[in-house]
Amino acid sequence: MSQDHSPVVAGVVAAVVGFSSSFVVVLAGLVAVGATPAQAASGLLALCVAQGLGMAWLAVRHRTPLSLAWSTPGAALLVSTGAVAGGWSAAVGAFLATAALIALTGLVPALGDLVARIPPSLARAMLAGVLLPICLEPVLGVAAAPLLVGPVVLAWLVGQRLFPRWAVPASLVVALAVVLVETHGEVGLADAAPALAWTTPTWSVPALVGIALPLYVATMASQNVPGVAVMAGNGYRVPWRETMVVTGLGTALAAPLGGHAVNLAAITAAMVAGPEGGPDRSQRWRGAVAAAVTYLVLAAAAAGLTALVTAAPDGVVQAAAGLALLGTLATSLADALADPAERVAAVACLVVAASGVTVLGVGAAFWALVVGLVVRAVVPRAALSASAPGTSPTATSAPARSAGRHRSP
Repeated sequence: MSQDHSPVVAGVVAAVVGFSSSFVVVLAGLVAVGATPAQAASGLLALCVAQGLGMAWLAVRHRTPLSLAWSTPGAALLVSTGAVAGGWSAAVGAFLATAALIALTGLVPALGDLVARIPPSLARAMLAGVLLPICLEPVLGVAAAPLLVGPVVLAWLVGQRLFPRWAVPASLVVALAVVLVETHGEVGLADAAPALAWTTPTWSVPALVGIALPLYVATMASQNVPGVAVMAGNGYRVPWRETMVVTGLGTALAAPLGGHAVNLAAITAAMVAGPEGGPDRSQRWRGAVAAAVTYLVLAAAAAGLTALVTAAPDGVVQAAAGLALLGTLATSLADALADPAERVAAVACLVVAASGVTVLGVGAAFWALVVGLVVRAVVPRAALSASAPGTSPTATSAPARSAGRHRSP
């Protein structure tokens, strides 16, 4: 009897979809906090390798289809944060601090409990506020350069109708085609050989407060917690302690090379751990190994893709990034506003995050959480909840409780 290749196919597809749907967001985030194109390419390469090796280790060791990914919400956070005091090296220091927090979450249960106490509605509202300006880019791009950005949006729209899973990759392919046409193919691909760029980290308080803490919260709330839920929904238990240590170590190794965060996958995890991974649940772990190998292969394309993105006319790649994040924005808004008792605080958090303000050298994401917590403490939530009967005020806490059940080693 021939061996079922469904897990391998599912793993390769998951990696290709995950990579192509969000690598432009990663590059944009790294450049926003001070990376040069070469450093951003190095970061993309390092993330691919770190998550590929970590995924292979966890999948083979536990015979479980555990999928890892880079933090796309975290990259969007970097876009909104922009340059911080201390520049790129301070941003790298913040990535290392995030790595330590992720690893400690697995080693110190109290830290995981503290994260679970952050109201999920505020974490989602912060993320929605961070994503909103990026998701406006397709609108602004079509208005400013319809002939360049219009085909990108059209490809996404047609894809949503005919092949939803590939809609974002299709829009990105069109965006890169526009770049090639506009530059007549002269995009410096001679420098596309894979290369790593080391950055010695430094630390500054604004970078630690404005990048490390929000990046940690966004990664935990928008990647690790949903990742646990996706795995549980498909009948698999996540080895929480080891996974947090492995992803924390992967983040630490990638950080000086430009990588921002490695974490559990959520959306692509369902492609590997679900029915698409094959009828034999005991063999789906092979899909995670296939995804890991695919990421290692895709790492070689980091420099070339960065060269294309760098050469893009204004608005083209930004539009593709905004389209890639629309689904995440929709989910974040739905979760943030699901509980009437939390809506005022959530909206306050959202607008502060979307404002992009910097106060005392610290970006808007941190202040959004602060404002949200203050408003939540002041506004009488019971009265707001009572005004909307029939809506469960505890709905948004379910993901946090789900993660809590999986924090034990």
